Amino acid sequence: MTATSPSNINDSKHVYLIDDDDSMRKTIGNMLEFLDYQVHIFSSALDFLESSINGAPAVIITDMRMPDMNGVELQAELIKRGRQIPFIFISGQSTVPQTISAMKQGAIDFLVKPFDRDQLLLAIVRGLEQDATNMRSYIERASLEEGLKALAPREREVFELLALGFNNAQIQEKLKISLSTTKQYKSEVMRKLNLRSLAQLLALKNPAA
Repeated sequence: MTATSPSNINDSKHVYLIDDDDSMRKTIGNMLEFLDYQVHIFSSALDFLESSINGAPAVIITDMRMPDMNGVELQAELIKRGRQIPFIFISGQSTVPQTISAMKQGAIDFLVKPFDRDQLLLAIVRGLEQDATNMRSYIERASLEEGLKALAPREREVFELLALGFNNAQIQEKLKISLSTTKQYKSEVMRKLNLRSLAQLLALKNPAA
């Protein structure tokens, strides 16, 4: 499976529907297509894993219990591959440990069949919003890592101290350099990383958990 790269991100709303129940796939798929979602339908988790995820934001709707690989196992496999797409689980049968594992791995919702259509649609909206946020954070982090490669060794030291919350005077004292030199290094760090404020630097270096 090919993970989504920043260049693949668009404004479409992608839903990956994975269920071994033909009627459930048809019912949910038709409804979501009518509502202008980009729906990608699979009859098994293994079929899904052989495909490519080429759109974002995205959300996965999957049955908890399926042959060969269940929903929680699929969720864990995607996490291992580095793509944490929000999951919505639907099931008529599941165990408490499965449900707990799914939620610990970041599932958006767990809907028991028969479920209300509006419940599903609300969960999809939450999942797409979360994935969009995650992808923006990924792009910002990737941009930061690339920018750090352009920093000279002393500039990297200044960056690390700024990220720890050091002010100009503290950096000057720590590195035994003049205040004017400190300001110059700081200016270069901000320029090379394309940052407009220290708050932006701190947010990138120390993202909220």
